[in-house]
Amino acid sequence: MVIRLSVVDIYGMATAPTKAPERSSQVTRKPYPNYKVIVLNDDFNTFQHVAECLLKYIPGMSGDRAWDLTNQIHYEGQAIVWVGPQETAELYHQQLRRAGLTMAPLEAA
Repeated sequence: MVIRLSVVDIYGMATAPTKAPERSSQVTRKPYPNYKVIVLNDDFNTFQHVAECLLKYIPGMSGDRAWDLTNQIHYEGQAIVWVGPQETAELYHQQLRRAGLTMAPLEAA
């Protein structure tokens, strides 16, 4: 005697093939966050030193902009001197800190 079993006999009922949901062809790109390099006011760096450091370490910094930021640091207690990608921000932050400036921790913009 031969017993023939069908899929219906084994699984109880016939099922349609499962179809995977279609993937969207659009890719949503999330940009990396920018980081702020912030110099803090202190009682030991001179205006001249702060302005010179900004000119030396921040690319594209003009003399007028360096002095404006130096005044902002002195009168407002801090200034954002550069904003951009994290790796570059870390470099500028470290260079300014090593030059003796008082730095706030990096923060996402």
